[in-house]
Amino acid sequence: MSNEIIKGHHNSNNHCTMEAQIGDNAPMIFETGKLAKQAAGSVLCRWGDSVVLTTVCGSSTPREGIDFFPLTVEYVEKQYAAGKIPGGYFKREARPGSPEILNARITDRSIRPLFPDGYRNEVQVITTVMSHDGKHDTDVMALCAASVALSISDIPFGVESGPIAGVRVGRIDGKLVANPTEAQKLDSDINIFVSVSKDAIVMVEGEAHEVPEAEMVEALFFAHDEGQKVIKLANDMAKKIGKDKIAFEAPVVDAELKKQVESLANDHGLPAACEILAKHERYDTIDEVKAKVKAAMEEALGEEAFAEKKKEIGELLGGYKSHLIRTRTTKEKTRIDGRGWADNRPIDCEVSVLPMTHGSAIFTRGETQGLITATLGTKEDELRSDTLKGDTFDKFMLHYNFPPFCVGEARMLRSTSRREIGHGMLAQRAVEGIVPDEADFPYTIRIVSEILESNGSSSMASVCGASLAMMDAGIPIKAPVAGIAMGLIQEGDDIAILSDILGDEDHIGDMDFKVCGTEKGITAIQMDIKIDGLTKEIMTNALNQAKQGRDHILGEMNKSLSSPRAELNENAPQNETFMINPDKIRDVIGPGGKMIKEITAKTGAAINIEDSGKISIFAVGKDRLAQAKKIIEDITQEAEVGRVYRGIVKKVVDFGAFVE
Repeated sequence: MSNEIIKGHHNSNNHCTMEAQIGDNAPMIFETGKLAKQAAGSVLCRWGDSVVLTTVCGSSTPREGIDFFPLTVEYVEKQYAAGKIPGGYFKREARPGSPEILNARITDRSIRPLFPDGYRNEVQVITTVMSHDGKHDTDVMALCAASVALSISDIPFGVESGPIAGVRVGRIDGKLVANPTEAQKLDSDINIFVSVSKDAIVMVEGEAHEVPEAEMVEALFFAHDEGQKVIKLANDMAKKIGKDKIAFEAPVVDAELKKQVESLANDHGLPAACEILAKHERYDTIDEVKAKVKAAMEEALGEEAFAEKKKEIGELLGGYKSHLIRTRTTKEKTRIDGRGWADNRPIDCEVSVLPMTHGSAIFTRGETQGLITATLGTKEDELRSDTLKGDTFDKFMLHYNFPPFCVGEARMLRSTSRREIGHGMLAQRAVEGIVPDEADFPYTIRIVSEILESNGSSSMASVCGASLAMMDAGIPIKAPVAGIAMGLIQEGDDIAILSDILGDEDHIGDMDFKVCGTEKGITAIQMDIKIDGLTKEIMTNALNQAKQGRDHILGEMNKSLSSPRAELNENAPQNETFMINPDKIRDVIGPGGKMIKEITAKTGAAINIEDSGKISIFAVGKDRLAQAKKIIEDITQEAEVGRVYRGIVKKVVDFGAFVE
């Protein structure tokens, strides 16, 4: 239940502070009317000693000539929030890092469906992390603050569905926990971020330790119940100090024009074009039909009238195409490419495709194809990140690349996109949990997914290919992992749950959810839901169908490679770890590092020495590994009485001799 608290020390007549208690941790406090008052909406959110400021601004008129909603969401971490000065030459924050981009995407994907259809005014949401206590994570705060800020602004957000809330769910010793602290996350076997509205789950992103489907559904609806506390707070604050919403009316469809366009589309074969199986042939034929319809409309309306209606005609054609596909799917139970609802596309797997890589695989599913490689490195290859939580060192990385040729396009190659970072992190979450522990496998692992063709979920192809590539490299993973992209189309009372969706089915569908896991259970999940009222029964059926699809994919993968190879790839560095007397470390390193540099130069080995005396040697080839180990053992061996040693007499003195 939200609590209102009025405070002083401000120059606003609309100052208000409210708080919501979620879970057993500190309450989340939302304050407005004190900071950034020229924004359309501004909220300072505090949870423990973590503080974020979220502002929203919007244009009063639509951006001219665009046919999409121009929403931008930014999430910025300031180093002063953790009492740190940024590294680098300029000593100021630069381009957002991957964690910041991922948090911005969570907010974007959650709020975007809740703006009215046809809204074209520019909207910008910026969250700035101003204080971080290392205990209370700021990603949940960012989404909740964005929802409250939009709710009290004049921007028409959530007019029908209402505000939303973000809740992170953990599970410790079988008990679900709302908004766990950083320490609690370490003990949790579920870690999912769930965005919820009053009546629905809006977005899901997270990972789990092979959790069964039924238990995941319980976690999702637990989040929905907990999120209602923030939703009530947002509504209370909007009633108290909220601005009147900008009047917006969705464009009215010209019924006569719509009827005329659909009639011409039928005459020129749009229904048949939508049933062509091959992607590019279907696209080309649909484009030809659209061109014919537009030509006929231009002739009927005249050049000047057609120019005014051209954009609307294009939108009507796109809407009718979606209607044809959705209706055929739900009524005839036949999908675009002729499959049934639960059918998967043909799968082909191949491993050891690149001779010099440590592990490689090609995973092809229908018209989606990924080439995935696995590379093993040493401790020096770890990814070091300077974050608000301190320096982090990641021994596992998965990088996803989506070049333009994979969809038959010609465009500039630019820096890694937000989409590539998001898809790569989803795949990384899916497979990271099955990587062996560092104590058993002290390697740094980098997976790279090169998407060569795309029509359907390439991120799930990356998951399957990553599992195969790691097994091909000889990495002793705990179990193979597969991923499947699911969809849902709801037309009235007709509901179609679709397995292994195509790109078009993703675009026209009402829900896109990706589920990854082993034979035992789920390791990662991502959902974007566009409709209200998804029941627990529908969600359960969808996840169970995803489990059937995942088991089928694992079976196809096993035909190529069902378990890790017995030994590491010969091109991968071999490793041996042993202990020496800590007092001998200085002898191995030598003055100024002279000795260890000589060992590295002579053997080509990478050597890591810890203060405890633990030495890890990495070398390509067992002979070089053995050579490096022998040199270190010779340097560190203790003299034994009665043992004969062969050495060079370097100096003779009156009390004996120095022997090397």
